[in-house]
Amino acid sequence: MSAPECRDLRVEYARAPLAVATDAPRFTWTVAHTQVAARIVVSDAAGNAVWDTGRLAGAGTSLIPYAGEPLASNADYGWTVESWSADGGRATAASIFGTALLRASDWTAARWVEPTQQPTALERWSLLDWIRGAAGDTPPEDRLRPVQLLRQTVRLDAAPLRARLFATAEGVYTASVNGAEVGDEVLAPGFDSYAHRISVQCYDVTDQLVAGENVVGIALADGWWAGRIGITGSSAQFGDRTAALWQLHLDLADGTSRVIGSGDAARSAPGPWRYADLFVGECFDARAVPRGWDAVGFDDAGWTPVAVRDGIPDRLVPFAGEPMRRVAELPAVTSRETAGGTVVDFGQVIAGRVRLRLTGAAAGDRVTIEHTETLDAQGEWFDNIRGINKEQTDVYVAAGGDEVYEPAFTFHGFRYARVSGAAGFEATAIVIASDLEQTGTFTTSDARLNRLHENVVWSQRGNFVSIPTDCPQREKVGWTGDAQVFAPAATNNAQVVPFLSRWLANLRADQLPDGAVPITSPRSPFDVEAAASATGLGGIEWAAGWSDAIVFVPWTLYERTGDVRVLEENVDAILRWVDFQAGATGDQFGDWLTPSTLEGLPPHEGMAVAPRLTGELVVPMFRAQSLTLAARITAVLGRDDEAADLARRAAAARAAFADEHLDEAGDLPVQLQGVYVLALAFDMVPDAVRARTAARLVELVRARGDRLDTGFLSVPYLLDVLWESGHRDLARTLLWQSEMPSWLYEVDAGATTIWESWDAVASDGTPRPVSLNHYAFGCVDDWLYRRVAGIQAAAPGYRAARIEPDFDAGLTHVSASVATPAGRLAVEWTREGDTATISCTVPHGVTATLEAAGRSIPLPAGQSTVAVALAD
Repeated sequence: MSAPECRDLRVEYARAPLAVATDAPRFTWTVAHTQVAARIVVSDAAGNAVWDTGRLAGAGTSLIPYAGEPLASNADYGWTVESWSADGGRATAASIFGTALLRASDWTAARWVEPTQQPTALERWSLLDWIRGAAGDTPPEDRLRPVQLLRQTVRLDAAPLRARLFATAEGVYTASVNGAEVGDEVLAPGFDSYAHRISVQCYDVTDQLVAGENVVGIALADGWWAGRIGITGSSAQFGDRTAALWQLHLDLADGTSRVIGSGDAARSAPGPWRYADLFVGECFDARAVPRGWDAVGFDDAGWTPVAVRDGIPDRLVPFAGEPMRRVAELPAVTSRETAGGTVVDFGQVIAGRVRLRLTGAAAGDRVTIEHTETLDAQGEWFDNIRGINKEQTDVYVAAGGDEVYEPAFTFHGFRYARVSGAAGFEATAIVIASDLEQTGTFTTSDARLNRLHENVVWSQRGNFVSIPTDCPQREKVGWTGDAQVFAPAATNNAQVVPFLSRWLANLRADQLPDGAVPITSPRSPFDVEAAASATGLGGIEWAAGWSDAIVFVPWTLYERTGDVRVLEENVDAILRWVDFQAGATGDQFGDWLTPSTLEGLPPHEGMAVAPRLTGELVVPMFRAQSLTLAARITAVLGRDDEAADLARRAAAARAAFADEHLDEAGDLPVQLQGVYVLALAFDMVPDAVRARTAARLVELVRARGDRLDTGFLSVPYLLDVLWESGHRDLARTLLWQSEMPSWLYEVDAGATTIWESWDAVASDGTPRPVSLNHYAFGCVDDWLYRRVAGIQAAAPGYRAARIEPDFDAGLTHVSASVATPAGRLAVEWTREGDTATISCTVPHGVTATLEAAGRSIPLPAGQSTVAVALAD
C-alpha cells in the first residue's frame, strides 16, 4: 500500500492564487489514500493561525468553505491540510493564496482618470441594416480614434517589501511599471455588464518598484466599452469616453503601508495606435512610439492633464477565475503569393491575432493583415465574415529595419491571414482565450471521431474569451442559448466553473426587474434600446431555451462538480425567472436553425420558419423543465417547501402541455424531429404513449435519410432520446452519418472547429459567408464522453461514477478522462472480437461501477483492468 499523500492543493479552483475574489474561499485537495478525517489551518503572513478546523471526520476533500473571521483585503495567507487514512497514516501538504480588494471601502486613494480625448464616434446600426448589407462609407482611420496613453509618477523613499497594483478601466488596457508590462493577460479587464460590474485585476509588482522615482503607465483602448461590438457593429454601447483606475498598495520595510492611487497627477497623450477596435482591427504606427513614455526620465511636458472623477462605485468587483492570455502559438503551415498579398495558412481556425517578424522594412511601409476562416473552392481568398465594422484587418506602419508587431487591443476569428506591403516576414498565429485549465481527454481508433472532438475543443477555446461567446469574429456576444446547450460538454474539456460563474454573475445583473432573463449577457444600454424599438426576432428580449440558461447552467455545474455555491448564488434569480415564465408571452426563436425549415429559402426568410412552427411548443416545454430543475436546486439547498411547490407546478405544466398539444396517439401538431426530441427529453409525454411518440421520432429521422433535422435547442438531446427509448443503432447511425447535415460531414469537409451552419461549406468546397466557429452544435462531445467512452456521473461531483462504454460503437479502442473534484477519472477500453478489455483509473473519494455485458462490477480506487465477454 502506498503512503498517504495530499496533492493538488487549490483555493477557489486555482493553485496558489494571487488574489481570490472572496473573503470566504473554499479549499480543495486530492488524496492518494482513503481519507477518514482532515484538518485545515489557515495562517496570516506572520504565521498566526486565523482558522483551524481541528480534526474533521469524513472523506470530503473538495470545496471546503472557510469559516473563520472574514479575511483581510490585499493580504497573503498560507494554508496546510492534514489528511488521515483508514489505516492510521497521515499526510500533510501546504500552499499559499492572497486576497483581492474585497470591499468598496478598500478604495481609499484612487479616482477615475479620463485622458484628454475626442469621444468615440456614435454609430448606430440595426439588425435590419446588417441584413441588408449596410456598411459605413468612411475608412477606419477617419472615424476611429487613437489609443490613449496615461502615465503617473510615484516617488518612494525605499523599495517596498511587497507591492500589489490593482487596476481596471472603462475600455481595455495594458499596465506597466517602470517600462515593463505587468502580468501576462490581454484585453483586461475583460467583458462585463459594465453598468453593474467592472472587474479589477491584481498584479504583483514588488520586483518592479525601486527607491526614488517610479512610473505607472496605462495604454487605454475602446474595447467592449466604447468600441464597435455585437452583430450590428454599433459603437459606444456602454460609453463614448474611456477611463482608467488604479491603486498601488505598498508594504514597507519599516512596517508601515502606503496606498497610492490614480488621480490628477496623471498625464495623457495619444499613443502610436492610430486606432484600435475589437472588430475592425487596429492600426499601429511604429514611427510614432514615444520611446520611454512609461519609464523614468521621459519628458511629458507636452502631455495634457487628465479629467478626474470622484467616487468609486460599488460596481467594482475583484476579477474571478482565469484571465485572457496568449494560450498557444501556431506557426504557418503554408504560404503562397497571390495578387492580393501573401496568403498564410495556420492550419487551424482560432480566435487570436497574427504576430509578424518583419525583415528589411523601410520606414513608412504600410503592412496590412487581413483575416478569414476559409478560402473558396478554388483556394482563393474568401471573406466569410461580413457586416458592418467587421473588417478584421490590422495595419502596421513600420519604423524601418527588422521589427516585430503583434496587435494589442483586438482579436479576430481566422485560419488564414493575407499579408500585403511587407518586404519580408515570418507569421505566427497567437491563440487568445480565457486561460482555462484543459482537463478532459478523448481519443479513439477512428481519426474522424478524434477530429470531431478536437474541433469541439478548439471551438470552446475560441469562444471562451472573457465570456462564452457565440463566435469570435462576427458577434463575440454572450448568447445565453449557446451557453445553455454547450455547458455539459464544456465541463468535460476544461475547468469552467469560475469562468461560467463569472458570466452568470453578469447574467444575474442583467436580469430584468420583472424576472425576465435576457437572451445575451453582458447586455449594453444599446441592446436594451435596440430591442425596445425592433419588432419580430430583432425585438426579442427573452426566449425559451435561451433565458433558461439561468437554470440549466448552474444545475449542470453542480451535477459535474458538486459545487453548491453556484446554486446558492443563482437560486434567487432562478426563482424570479420561473415566476416570470408562468404568464410570459412573446416572440420566440423556437428550435432555431432546424435544417429542413431553411431549405429553398433565402437565409433570413428561412430563419423565421422554425420560430413560427415551434415557438409555441418550446415555451411550455422549457418552462416545465426549468421548474423541475428549480425544484431540484431548492431541494439541494434545503428549501423543501419551495421544492415541493415547484415540483407541483412542473407536473401541472406537463399535464397542461399534454392536454393541449398531444393527441391520443402521442403525436405533436408539428412534425419536426426537434419538438419530439424535446418532448421526450423533458418528460412532456405520458408514459402510456411514450413509446409511440418515440416511434414517430424514429419515422421522422428515417424520412430524412437517417439524418438529423434538429434545431439549436434539441440537438443536445437527440442521441440520448433515441438511446434511452431503445433505438441505439439509430443514435449510432446519426453519429456516424457523413451526409449533410451531420457532424462528420463537417469533418470530411476539412473543418477544424464546429460550424454555425451545417451547410457552411458545400460538398464542392464552396463556402457561405457564415461563421465557422460556433461551439453550440459541439454539444455532441458530451455524448462521446458519456456514451462512447462511458464516463458518467452517478452523483453530483462524481462522488459516484458509472463506467458504461458502448462496445458496439464501431470502434476498437477508446481512451478518455475527466477531472473530478477528487482527481482524474479515466477509462481505456479495447474490443477484439467478442472480448472487451477495460482499464480504469478511479480517484480516492469516488465510488465507481463498471457496467459491461449485463454485469455491474465495483471498481476499486486506483488502476484496475477488467476483461469481459460480450454477449451477442
